Amino acid sequence: MIFGGFEKFTLIDYPGKVASMVYTIGCNFRCPYCHNPELVDESVEKTWSEKEILNFLNNRKKMLDGLVITGGEPTIHEGLPTFIKKVKKLGFAVKLDSNGTNPKMLRQLIKDRLVDYIAMDIKSPLSKYSHVALRPVDTRAIRESIDLLMASSVSYEFRTTLIKSLINPRDLDEIGREIKGAKRYYLQKFIPTKILNPQFLRKTTYSDEELKVLQKKLSKYVQFCGIR
Repeated sequence: MIFGGFEKFTLIDYPGKVASMVYTIGCNFRCPYCHNPELVDESVEKTWSEKEILNFLNNRKKMLDGLVITGGEPTIHEGLPTFIKKVKKLGFAVKLDSNGTNPKMLRQLIKDRLVDYIAMDIKSPLSKYSHVALRPVDTRAIRESIDLLMASSVSYEFRTTLIKSLINPRDLDEIGREIKGAKRYYLQKFIPTKILNPQFLRKTTYSDEELKVLQKKLSKYVQFCGIR
């Protein structure tokens, strides 16, 4: 595999672990608020080879606990399971970030014990997915991925990035019902920095006070609801 980004050290992207993070190139969504536009439109200027990543990890076994694989959308790459197997052989835990559009691969990764933590983005209620992702979306696949994670023994979280013009409180209540019983759900503030659609730099997220109200309402659906 070829990667479009590589962070050698992170304390915030893998809960409870010191990790590195790699970014896969390409995505099947076009969410306008995406913070990695160069990965989505495949315009990255610098890339890292699989060999470079593995060599780095091999030399940091005593300093790192895990590897985060994010994107883009990692599960669109057929070589992902093979790459993860090589990472696991080095003794690292693996966290995967995914949009949930490939439940078949998620099922394989879980079955083969190749992932230790999965963070799945919930873009919107199922009824609005194509409106937010700006691509045709098979919501049956999203539903299958949600059910798969909730029924599995792997650690997981769901998370939603909040922009007022895209996700209203009624939408969040609908999401709550769709993931009812989930272990962890995070409400993520939208931060207007480098994004796919520059027009969204003018969009707003919810205030801290509003988020606390939403958090309280969502907590009735899930075991834990956090704010980021």
